[in-house]
Amino acid sequence: MFRRLTKTFSRPKLCYLIKNNNLGGSFSNYRSIVPLSTTNLALKDEKVTVTFVLNDGKSLETQAKIGDTLLDVVVNNDLNIEGYGACEGTLTCSTCHVILKQEDYDRLPEEPSDEERDMLDLAYGLTDTSRLGCQITLTKDLDGLVIQVPETINDARS
Repeated sequence: MFRRLTKTFSRPKLCYLIKNNNLGGSFSNYRSIVPLSTTNLALKDEKVTVTFVLNDGKSLETQAKIGDTLLDVVVNNDLNIEGYGACEGTLTCSTCHVILKQEDYDRLPEEPSDEERDMLDLAYGLTDTSRLGCQITLTKDLDGLVIQVPETINDARS
């Protein structure tokens, strides 16, 4: 049962709380809150189109909820991107490194934080328009976003 809950609840802190039963009540009560989003905005039903372009040229186009991060999009849509998001969005690796077109990069509502920049310094194939997908939260203005996935990943934790 823990394995199923851990897969459904992908964030480490929540997994810890569930495993240690620190949320109160029985585990059967948590079925009613699945699926879990990592952001408040994702409770909306509005969606945008996001396209991931893999190194081999293959494109993965999907619909994503406004308020989800790019990491959420990969996980929630079960996209097959090798090694993507190994640290589950805790800013301790650079496996969700993505490269954006300049015009898409300019549309992002927030600049990268110092912690994100530190992890990006360790990413393979860093560019001026590189970001970590776990730190990009989708907005309506990002509809049609095209993301280039680098040739390989560099897991900063190893």
